[in-house]
Amino acid sequence: MDRLRLTGVLLALPCVLLAASTLTHAQRRAAPVKLGTIVPKGSLWDETLSSMGQQWGRLSGGTVRVVVYPGGALGDEVEMVRKVLLGQLDGVALSSVGLSRIDSGVACLQVPLLLDSYAELDYVRDRLAPPLEQRIEAQGFKVLNWADGGWVRVFSKDALRTPDDLRRVKLFTSSGDPEMESLYKRLRFQVVPLSMVDLVTSLQTGMIDAVPSVPLFAQLQGLHKLVPHMLDLKLTPLVGGTVISAKVWDRLPPEHLEGMLDAAREAGMQLREPIRQLGEDMIAEMAMRGLTVNTADAATLAAWRQEVEAIYPNLRGEYCPADIFDEVVRLRDEYRARR
Repeated sequence: MDRLRLTGVLLALPCVLLAASTLTHAQRRAAPVKLGTIVPKGSLWDETLSSMGQQWGRLSGGTVRVVVYPGGALGDEVEMVRKVLLGQLDGVALSSVGLSRIDSGVACLQVPLLLDSYAELDYVRDRLAPPLEQRIEAQGFKVLNWADGGWVRVFSKDALRTPDDLRRVKLFTSSGDPEMESLYKRLRFQVVPLSMVDLVTSLQTGMIDAVPSVPLFAQLQGLHKLVPHMLDLKLTPLVGGTVISAKVWDRLPPEHLEGMLDAAREAGMQLREPIRQLGEDMIAEMAMRGLTVNTADAATLAAWRQEVEAIYPNLRGEYCPADIFDEVVRLRDEYRARR
């Protein structure tokens, strides 16, 4: 009798092990993909990430579940990049600040006054994306999409127009962006490196007097109440993107990867035009709520160009890789020649 029982157990053991293996595999595939971001909860960026996650769930038959943590709940961009590298977070939607921490080539798209329009940005970025993605993926990240944030302007407590005006005040810069800090210092600005999550408090306490920001983010954060002046000078287009750990990506169901990547790319493209339009609309809305928009006339623009372009030789190779910088300039000039 004991021998029969033992034989039955031995015969059933492979089935039990197979079932356990299958369950473990299914549970692993069903584990949530955690995405972090500093964009405010309920913003168009946040809604697009959530929509992408829902699409992934449908494409994978529910085996991939995305959970988005907006509003800097998991730290600033530099901290979230570190968490992805440590395996504590799966992916993150980033501005150029965070992307540049992965690979400095992205910073070449953020050189002040190098690009003049969204048309130039699209032409340059679309052609530069493949090599940039290869560089980012070499660091252990899979690029899901590229995104926009709008044109960076300077918001300040008092009216500022010229570079000399800006030198007289304390200017915010992200503590996770040493290259931008160095750039501002080359322009002889008084920079105060701070975490983005401390931005509002720092304005309230007088630690800083001016903030480079895109209008949409300024409106969502209510910055116009604290810095009620904006210099209407398009310093640089804020680029961004969503990345996921390459290890996490490789663990997702392989039969769904192509469709999920297509969905992520499409989400980024669909976000582009609404974000651009909202950025301009928010200037008008903040103006109705007390924001003073100080126009940069031809003389002001010329003064800024003279100051900024003088430091381009120093930025090439220091702020961003020389070869990528040269390619951005080449593509920009190619676009302008074709117009």
